[in-house]
Amino acid sequence: MSAVASFSSLTASPQFLRSVLWLDAATGAATGALQLLLTALLASLLGLPETLLMASGWAILGYVAGISFIATRQFVPTSLVWVLIGANLLWVAGCLALLIGDFVTPTLAGKVFVAVQAVAVGLLAELQWVGLRKAAAQSGW
Repeated sequence: MSAVASFSSLTASPQFLRSVLWLDAATGAATGALQLLLTALLASLLGLPETLLMASGWAILGYVAGISFIATRQFVPTSLVWVLIGANLLWVAGCLALLIGDFVTPTLAGKVFVAVQAVAVGLLAELQWVGLRKAAAQSGW
């Protein structure tokens, strides 16, 4: 089975969107906890301010709470998933601003950390969008 066919069968699952939401929640929880538990170490390693790491860590955990609420509903509310997609896209924009702006001077490791977040969060937004499209097609919207 090709990778495209395999992805198509995965996205055809009625649980695809919910699975993507839980993936987003799990990766967010790990990232947020990492940033809060290892703030000083990460600040020196990444060249990012401790306040930025702490504030973004708390923001991520707040986002995780929102995703968890949405993912546990009997029917996943489409409008709230659009809010999550928008929040993810704003996070990507913020990461790009950190990389190209003069706000901070991250180390190479810091640039990689921020770039990986931008790519991962952008991919999660894309998967959420695919999940919404598939859910709409299955329910006959």
